Amino acid sequence: MVGDGLPHEVILAMQRILEIKQDEISDPLDDLTNDFSPVRVLNGLFPDESSLAHIEDVNAKLNETQNKLHAEIDALRDELRTNQDPERMQLIQEMISDLLGQMSRIREKATESEAVVRNITKDIQVLDTAKKNLILSMTILRRLQMLVNALSQLESLIKEKNYAEVAQTLSAVKQLADSFQAYKTVSRISQAARRIQEIQGELKTQLGEDFDAFYLQDPSKPIKAPLIADGCHVVDVLGPDFRSHLIDRYVALELKDYRRIFRPTEEAGQLDNISRRFAWFKRMLQTHEIEQGRVFPVEWRVGWHLLAKFTQITREDFAALLSKAGSSLSVKSLLDNLQLVVEFESAMSKKWATSFKDMMAAAATGQIQLQKPMSAAFEPHMGIFVDAQERVLVDMLAPHRKSKLTRTQPRSSLDTQSSGASAKNDEETAMVVLPSSTELFYFYRQSLGQCAKYSTGQTLFDLCTVHKRWLKIYAEDVLSASLKRPFNASRKSMETRFDPQELRHSCLIINTADYCQTTALGLEEKIREEVDDEFKEKVTLQAERDLFVSVISSAIVVQLRELEAACESAFSTMSRTAWVALNQVTGQSPYTTELVKVAEQVIDSIRPHVEQKRYLRNLFDKACSLVLAKFTNALVKSRPLKEIGAEQLLIDLSVIKSFLAKMPGEALLTATYTRGLTKSAGRLEALLKVIVTPVDPPEGFILNYTLLIGDASFTNFQKILDLKGTPKNVQNSLLDSFLTITSTKTDLESTSFLSSLDMDPPAHLGASLVSPGASRVSLPLVVGGSGTSGASGGGGEGVFSGLASQVASSGPSTGSSVGGTGAGAGGTDAGRGVGEPKREVFSDFRRLVSFGLRRDTAGP
Repeated sequence: MVGDGLPHEVILAMQRILEIKQDEISDPLDDLTNDFSPVRVLNGLFPDESSLAHIEDVNAKLNETQNKLHAEIDALRDELRTNQDPERMQLIQEMISDLLGQMSRIREKATESEAVVRNITKDIQVLDTAKKNLILSMTILRRLQMLVNALSQLESLIKEKNYAEVAQTLSAVKQLADSFQAYKTVSRISQAARRIQEIQGELKTQLGEDFDAFYLQDPSKPIKAPLIADGCHVVDVLGPDFRSHLIDRYVALELKDYRRIFRPTEEAGQLDNISRRFAWFKRMLQTHEIEQGRVFPVEWRVGWHLLAKFTQITREDFAALLSKAGSSLSVKSLLDNLQLVVEFESAMSKKWATSFKDMMAAAATGQIQLQKPMSAAFEPHMGIFVDAQERVLVDMLAPHRKSKLTRTQPRSSLDTQSSGASAKNDEETAMVVLPSSTELFYFYRQSLGQCAKYSTGQTLFDLCTVHKRWLKIYAEDVLSASLKRPFNASRKSMETRFDPQELRHSCLIINTADYCQTTALGLEEKIREEVDDEFKEKVTLQAERDLFVSVISSAIVVQLRELEAACESAFSTMSRTAWVALNQVTGQSPYTTELVKVAEQVIDSIRPHVEQKRYLRNLFDKACSLVLAKFTNALVKSRPLKEIGAEQLLIDLSVIKSFLAKMPGEALLTATYTRGLTKSAGRLEALLKVIVTPVDPPEGFILNYTLLIGDASFTNFQKILDLKGTPKNVQNSLLDSFLTITSTKTDLESTSFLSSLDMDPPAHLGASLVSPGASRVSLPLVVGGSGTSGASGGGGEGVFSGLASQVASSGPSTGSSVGGTGAGAGGTDAGRGVGEPKREVFSDFRRLVSFGLRRDTAGP
């Protein structure tokens, strides 16, 4: 059975039924499947070498099994020949033919029997149909009789004005009439339908007269309230259109005096008498609820209809009055009147525990269409309020914007604000953010809250637009303007080349800009909660938040500029040192002690004053790149180096690297920062190690170059020779050997980090630092190169990964540069001949001060 191709599930089911278990198969040859493996069977028969002694017994057993199988096959073949006997097959075919004939005869008999039964029951079916028709006719006649009787009764009740009975009878008549919809062609039924319509028309006329008499209260013909209350039930039966007509009639009569008294041309209808309008309506509504309004069912919501019509009339009057007032309309008058309107609408909503908009929608029937609230009439004139808010902002920020016109002053008005009238440094140090920023957002919150009480539509959106514009002005004219001072390398003495006050001020700007961009996000979310749905998608402060991020970038540029100025003296000493004249290597050079000292002073002046530590991580990343780039420039300028000079510089580099590794401190040190420092310093070390290597023998020198630098660039190799100060005649020989040796090394790259080494670096990295007022500010701290900004990762985390810089791959690329020699920055190749090829500094020092964050999710 296993070998017959049956499904595995069927085999398992058969085994369960026959109570056959897999472990009951004693002979492995009995379980033959497609996965049968003779090797597995042989391993089972002969598990070890000692079992080979029984090979004869196994062979005999297999022969016995083979003979049994042959016998079984022969028996099956005999049985197959017996079953395939032609005579037997013919007999089976004849039996099948007889069976088909019998089935055909049975089918014919069944058809005949069906015809007989149909003939027998034909009369019975006719009787059943007649019975059904008779019952239906009797039912219709009975209903018609009921309808005629009900119509007669209804006519009598209408004459007696028994509206309580009329409501029930009319409802029954309409239900009976609905059952005759399929028989309208019958003359008697169509006549009854016409009579029903006539009775309803007469009833509407009679009810209209009674309701008018009740509304007007004629003493000679008094109408009792219970009669009208019963008539309201009849009105409900007559339909919603007639009910709306009666309500509109009642509302018009109730508000007729209001139209007359409070015309826009009358004194009572002027803007200064708005409170009288609302007082009149409240008195009228109270009278309605105590007297006539009590007869109306609660479901009619007559009070809502009165409010809706009153709102429509009043809003139209307000629109005319406000348009007439025009430019003479003051902000105080506008807001005072609008406050009265909002309070009235809120009182009505509280009275019925329903929103004003929902009440207006529920009353939108008949003559009263779906109306806006009364406050909507003030919407076109709310520009006065928005303009007033902008004037307040102008006055608020005017003292702080003066710095835009006087940037050459040693300290702008912003500094006066931050340090006080006495300009004490301890006050500025204790300050976390500029008070003007908190005052600005406090005013924003107050004005938005005030506007949201009056309008959450176009006015609130317009106010948001004004706030956006002044956030931009605050970022550009107040914060950024205080940072834009020209770089002056000779502004201080050699002992104090950096300005601690400038550093503290930049920290204050960073904290303020971070507070502004974070608070602006909350402001945006708050506005979206309040503003109408049609404006929600248009509300965004992302561009303004980007401006504050740009201000942070500019402040970090200022800090880096101060760091560069502080380190300039040490690196100048390094570049003027005659390394070629050194005879032996001593300890660290004196300039490294000065460099570490001033760099620590700059960092210590910044670290305690920046609230968000992510900006410190970014600063440390940029500062690390700046120091290494300055070291590289000084190294190139101080050539030739010779072996002893390069060995001394290796010691100095290790001192600087040790300082940079400890600069962030344990709390701010990240693995990314450490990797970037190790990679950048490692390339400088590789450069110096190649210079340390003697040129004799040439093969060893070239081999060491290929191992440490890893390229086959003729130009890069010549840079090494220039840095070593190798004589020209020796250079030619070494270059020939270099070409010969590297031509056989196909695994070498064509470029390396030396490809971007600028052999003519500028004097100052910070001389060309720029901070455009855009949302993303690029600041590649690269001397004279045209490399692109590196990818993020130098010290940022989370959303601030874009703040950090990462060592980019070497090779030429395009982008902005610092130093005035990169084409990407629009500079000229100063100090270089017209036809001289441009060479670049290390591309792995390309830095990007760019804050691409959109939502501040990273922690400090």
